[in-house]
Amino acid sequence: MGRLDGKVVVVTGANSGVGEAACKLFAKEGAKVVLAARRVDKLENVKNEIEKEGGIAHTVKCDISKEDEVINLFKETISVFGQVDVLLNNAGVLEEGLKSVAHCTAEDIDFIFSINAKGTILCSREACKVMEEKGGSIINLDSVAGVFGFGGAAYASSKGAVLSLTKHTALRYAGKGIRCNAVCPSTIITPMTTSMDQSKLDMEMMGQMAKHGDLKVQPCMPIDVARVCLFLASDDSKPITGQIMVCDYGSTL
Repeated sequence: MGRLDGKVVVVTGANSGVGEAACKLFAKEGAKVVLAARRVDKLENVKNEIEKEGGIAHTVKCDISKEDEVINLFKETISVFGQVDVLLNNAGVLEEGLKSVAHCTAEDIDFIFSINAKGTILCSREACKVMEEKGGSIINLDSVAGVFGFGGAAYASSKGAVLSLTKHTALRYAGKGIRCNAVCPSTIITPMTTSMDQSKLDMEMMGQMAKHGDLKVQPCMPIDVARVCLFLASDDSKPITGQIMVCDYGSTL
């Protein structure tokens, strides 16, 4: 038996990186997976790969910063599969250059917060509505940026907001069947991180981060993070809620 047999899982940002790895892993463990992202063509590729391996998947185009699209995501999931047992809030964006508080712009703040914070809140809200009867697990893919302030000011602040949302959701539904936890990787080797223009990095910020992290420690791969999310999605983690799990191979110890 798979660890997610009988469960329906919604994954945002499912078209690449951790989202893609998680969808494939969840499907192998028996889940029916709903893949959500803004880029539908890549979503279909991931869905096809899952189905070739015998898994069950459905795609929904969704920009999580838009309330109507988030509402539709959960409405369509219920229409197709009848339930939602797990939500992986994975969708997120970085600002260009990891700008410190002295250099971030209003445009950076609006863009980052609209997806990382607002979008995560909207998805969590809709998930809670459908999970209230039978319970479920919400997993927020956060970052060590939210824990330690690493990265750009807008990004770190948005991830800090998600950690507060994690605690809030866990507190609100403690003992009521809905649990919520956050997974906080350090650097992950994904298309989003590897495509950054190195020439635009805030080197002073990078220098400060290097003082508090061991850059020689190996980075996470998407599958490393997906496996932690699998544990939190499964019933193996039923007693765990409101927790912030840093997974970085010890680079920030």
